[in-house]
This record gives sequence, structure tokens and C-alpha cells, in this order.
Amino acid sequence: MRKKGNIYDADDVERSKRLLFSPEERAARAQHKAEVLGTKLERAKKKIPKKKKLRLKKELDPQKSRLKHTLRFEETEKRRGKEALPKKAARRMAQSAGANLHAKVYQAEEENVGTKAAHRTELAGEGTAALAAHKVKNYHQNAPYKQVEKLEIKADKANVSAAYRAALRDNPELQKHTVKNFLQKQKIKRQYAKDYRKAKKAGKQGVSAAGKAKDIAGSIGRAALNIAKKHKGGLVVVGLGAALLVMVGSSLSSCSMMMEGAISAALGTSYTSEEPDIIQTEADFAALETGLQNRLSNIEGTYPGFDEYRYDVDSIGHNPNELISYLTARYDAFTPGQVWTELQRLFDLQYSLTTREVTEIRTRTVTHTDSETGDTWEEEEEYEYKILYVTLRNKGTGTIAMGELTAEQKERYTAILSLKGNKPDLFGNDIYANESAGEDYDIPGEALADPEFAVLIREAEKYLGFPYVWGGSSPATSFDCSGFVCYVYTHSGVHNLPRTTAQGIYNQCAHIPKSEARPGDIIFFTGTYNSPGPVSHVGIYVGENRMIHCGSPIQYARTDSPYWSGHYYAMGRLN
Repeated sequence: MRKKGNIYDADDVERSKRLLFSPEERAARAQHKAEVLGTKLERAKKKIPKKKKLRLKKELDPQKSRLKHTLRFEETEKRRGKEALPKKAARRMAQSAGANLHAKVYQAEEENVGTKAAHRTELAGEGTAALAAHKVKNYHQNAPYKQVEKLEIKADKANVSAAYRAALRDNPELQKHTVKNFLQKQKIKRQYAKDYRKAKKAGKQGVSAAGKAKDIAGSIGRAALNIAKKHKGGLVVVGLGAALLVMVGSSLSSCSMMMEGAISAALGTSYTSEEPDIIQTEADFAALETGLQNRLSNIEGTYPGFDEYRYDVDSIGHNPNELISYLTARYDAFTPGQVWTELQRLFDLQYSLTTREVTEIRTRTVTHTDSETGDTWEEEEEYEYKILYVTLRNKGTGTIAMGELTAEQKERYTAILSLKGNKPDLFGNDIYANESAGEDYDIPGEALADPEFAVLIREAEKYLGFPYVWGGSSPATSFDCSGFVCYVYTHSGVHNLPRTTAQGIYNQCAHIPKSEARPGDIIFFTGTYNSPGPVSHVGIYVGENRMIHCGSPIQYARTDSPYWSGHYYAMGRLN
């Protein structure tokens, strides 16, 4: 251990100089301390829980020369100790249920002393555990607020000290160590503290009032002040009028709060972006899907030289309401440019296109001919048979969205999606964004006389009412249109139809005239969504101009309706 040196020794003279700070150094140190504490305070404020509150923003539209009203969500701090109404209601219900349970035990335990003692012990344990959990929860909830309070006190003191040290630095006469100077310094320090508190209080009041009254305070406030100066007697009338306004405002305050709550609830489930921005964002995501479809269509050109290409691919597409609900829950109002990076990230999470090369050693019979004698003979030889397996998975926009949102955002996402952002007609031409009930239909007896069709339709009807899920291909995930058809044909035993797209099913079919179609054939449609291939939707034809298909949800539908007849492409029959 190093012995502390005497600062008066010759060797320690230089080191002792660090104990003597000039007024400039003291002012700089005080200023640095204030800045450090200010930075820490800002960081601590960012850790305070936040919530989003809907605001109506007014902007002047220069083209139309009128005010434009836009809804925006502002991030505000949650009030300390404020419990959300749904959580409070759930907690009260749980407490009520627990109280009822104990009341029933009280009624029965009077007959058994042992049961009574055990129940009292259990009740005491529950109370202790609940109190401990409550304390821990309160500690963690209040920790960010307490940290901000501590840092605010330290920062205030540091700012006052910095101002005081700056005053001593700039006034050499105060640096003399006299009683008069000491008293003067203390007076200056108290005055700085007082001024700082006053400025801070005025700043808070100004910030809270600015959002509500800055448009009114300008012209009306100045006019009222001029009138008051000229007509002092009229102030009595003005006071009575102000009191009347206060009384009316108080009586309407409860109604205003109710209206504000209702409006916030309605707007909280709405798409808050401009419709052109929503349409363009949807088109941007569809363009990414088109690029993926082009890659899939050109697989054989990208990977040449294989003897066989085997495809196991999900449908490419999405529900636009799921996409926009996700972006709204996460970003509130947005523009296409603001969410472009997020669209690419979401697309990469939703889709995965992989290839796998397999080389099999097979045998074949080869015939040889002797060039001189003309004799022929056969022999077996081995050769390489190269297969490329192509797999495309679509996890679905909704599945990815739910995995990327916080608990609070998930609640809002679900509410927005269920109401379609209060804009149900925004994607009116997209059958995947708009559910339809379908129709009740009983298969005629003559159609069921075909045993293959009877087995096929029995399997298909098991899933009536299942929702449309992009990329779905089994009852566990639900289905999309091609996934439903492939699953029904394969699991009914009628035909082994590996998972593929609507276009892939079409490519495996013999194409027949519509007039020759019979129950069990496959019907194809085009243009039902923005797909790069001609075939975009598929269903199982059941006769009498009807089909069973995975719409939204799985249902029977008439193929001669205006919508489906307008998108009809072809009839097909599996070989």
C-alpha cells in the first residue's frame, strides 16, 4: 500500500496543484456536471412507459386554400399508477371470484375444525403472496418514474451550481474571501435557484397550454385586454359572462369526455393513412410478390441441366387488410416511402424459396449392335438422374404480423383487421380481403352416384367454413385455394396431387370445354388478384354451375355469378 505523501514535500508540489482550481476550471467542471446529468435525465425519461393518443391535426392545404384535417397518433407518457380499464376490470373480476370461492369455503368449514384451520392458513398465505407480488409489481412500475425524479433534483442543483460558478468566474470582485462577499455569494445562489424554479414552472405551464390555446390567445386575448383597459366598469359584466361560460363548460365536460372516448375508440380501429398512400403501399408489396413469381417461373432457366423439376410450392399472395392493419398498428399513419424497408423485411419473413439438388443412380437397358456382323444384344447400365426439388413457403401476412407486434399492438391490430380499418370497400375488388357467406347447396343424388366424386365431395365438405389463409395447405393451418384442392384430391384418394399453385394444377390437367364439365372436374379463374400468371384461383366443380372452393371462407358458390363468370379462365380434368 502506497503511503500518502505530504503535500508540502518538494516532490508533491506538482501533484498538489490539482487541489487548487481556478474560477474558470470550477465553472467548466460545474457546467460539465450539469450537461452529464441532463443527458442522464433525458435517457431516463425515454424509459418511462409510453402510450399513443389520437390527435386531430389541422394543416392548410395550399392548393384548395382550406384547412385539411388529418388524424395522427402522438406518443405521450403514461400516468404513474394509472391502470388500464380492461386490466382493472379483469383484476376486479378475479378478486370477486376469489372472494366468492372463500365464502363458499367459510360456509362448509364450520363443521370441521381441521378444515377451518387449513383454510385460515391458506388464506393467510394467499394474502402474503398477493401483498408481496403487489409490492414487487409497484416497485418495477414506479422505478422509471422515481429515477426521473431523482435525476431532476440532481440536474436542477447542477444547473444552479453551474450558473453560480459562471457568475463567480465573470465577477473577479466576488472571488475575495470576505464576510461581505460570502453573504453576497449566498444571496446570488438563492436568487439563481429561485429564478430557475420559476422558469421551469413557467415552461411546463406553457407547454401544456400551447397545444390547446395558442390559436385563441393571439387575437382574442389582445382584444380583450384593450377593452379591459378602456372600460374598467365593464369588467363586472365580463366576469359574469366568464362565470357563465365556466358553468356551461362544466356541465358539458362529462359529455365531452364520453364523446372523446367514443371517437378515440372508433378512430383507434381505423386506417389513419391517406387512401392513396394505402393503395400505393399495397401495390408495392404486390410488386415484391410479382418478382417472386417471376423467379419461380424461371427456375428451369436459372437451374438448367436437370432431368426433372419437382415443385412443392404455396400460393403467392396476401390479404391486403392484414398488411395495412399491421402497418397501422405499428406505425399509425404512414407513407409508402416510410414503410418501404419494413415491407421488404416483412416479405422476407413471409416467403422462403429454396432449392435442393438430388442425384439418383438409376439403371436402364441399352441395346448394342455389332457393326461387322449386325448382331444385337442388350445390357443394363447405370446412369445419373438429376432432380431439382423446389420449395416455396408462404407463412401468411397475418401470421408474421402477429409475431412482430407487441401485446398492445396485437390488440389494436386485431381490432383494426376485424373492422377492416372502417373502410370495408377500400379493397372491394379483392375476394381475399372481403368475406362472403356463400350459399347452402345439397349435391344432387345423381352426382353422388359416381363413387369417386362422392368420396371427393365428402372430404371437401369437412372443411366448409374454414378461413382463407395464404399458404395454408392442411386443416391445421387452414387453406388457400390451391392448397384446398390439392389436399382434398390427395386425402380422398381420388388423385395424388402434390401441393402446388393454381397455375401448377392447371398445368397438370387436360383442358375441356365448359359444356363437357362434370362433377369432380376443376375450374380455373384469372385476375382475382394481381398474380403474374394467368391462373389465379381454382375450385372443384360440383355441377349445376356451382363449385366448392376456398374463398373467404371455404364455401359453395355459383360459377355463373357476375364476378366468377367475369374471371372464368378454363375447365380442367386430371388425367
